[in-house]
Amino acid sequence: MYVAVKGGERAIENAHRLLAHERRGDRAVPEVTLAQISEQLSLGVDRVMTEGSLYDRELAALAIKQARGDLIEAIFLVRAFRATLPRFGATEPVETGAMAVRRRISSTFKDIPGGQILGPTFDYTHRLLDPQLADGLVPEPPATAEASSAATPRVTDILGRDGLIEPSPEAGAETPVGDLTREPLDFPADRDLRLQNLARGDEGFLLALGYSSQRGYGRNHPFAGEIRFGEVEVEFMAEDVGFAVPLGSIRLTECQMVNQFKGSASEAPCFTRGYGLAFGQSERKTMSMALVDRALRASELGEEVLAPAQDEEFVMSHSDNVQATGFVEHLKLPHYVDFQSELGLLRKLRKEFFEAAETSSSMQEAAE
Repeated sequence: MYVAVKGGERAIENAHRLLAHERRGDRAVPEVTLAQISEQLSLGVDRVMTEGSLYDRELAALAIKQARGDLIEAIFLVRAFRATLPRFGATEPVETGAMAVRRRISSTFKDIPGGQILGPTFDYTHRLLDPQLADGLVPEPPATAEASSAATPRVTDILGRDGLIEPSPEAGAETPVGDLTREPLDFPADRDLRLQNLARGDEGFLLALGYSSQRGYGRNHPFAGEIRFGEVEVEFMAEDVGFAVPLGSIRLTECQMVNQFKGSASEAPCFTRGYGLAFGQSERKTMSMALVDRALRASELGEEVLAPAQDEEFVMSHSDNVQATGFVEHLKLPHYVDFQSELGLLRKLRKEFFEAAETSSSMQEAAE
């Protein structure tokens, strides 16, 4: 039996010791390793890296272990660590069109150049618990084939050749890209900041907003133009040598949504687009991100802003789960003085109310 300990620093120290004990769990059960978390809980690691804004599988696995599986707490830990790192510069934009694809699907065309590649996915599983996994099932080796050299152009690029979809919105080459990790959020926000915000935003929040936009709260009729997952090379411009040098490769998921068309008296109707990009295999996140990105372009596309998913300030101010956690969980901290103040005010108001009611009753009886 554990006994609550009172008394400032001593209580906090004992709470930390108890937390470490609970984190470890039964000593008779082997301790989980970072490699196990990284390899076998990979989708959780991918989410922590994406919303923590730091591509490091080992650190994300460590954060998940330290947070006892609480992904939002793990995201907080990763962001706190990230804030201590030196900033050497910015890499070159990654070329997702040259991605070494592990998974690539499109719901708009059955036959696409390079083919549909199902890859690792839950999409066709039966959603039944597998008791064999509890016994340490060793799966069969996956089917293998020689890598194809066929090009895999983006579906939106194919539509763009015929003018059937709007050009991808791009800022000028000299326009500086904002950085939400170093600058406070301000409104109105350009699309670069909006996409950064959505990439760091809580997956569940974006999922709910994306769902709402499909149900009529955001004028959104989407098709998954393409979802691709694979490896892309990251390059850094080395000023000493005068050209970009490769730093390595990272895994990304990219989603391009094809949305309802628009037109005007001077422009022919064409499809519009929404975009999502995240670390690792993060399909639900990137799809939700692309839906909300399109909804947030309402003003840009001349649409009336009516739904929450279209409201830039609402979405961007409430999407960050670290900020949201701080505001919600701070309610657990002592608020004794504030509450006593409100309690005193409430008692005073109630006393005045009953005194006024008694006076009114006495005056009414006297009048009768």
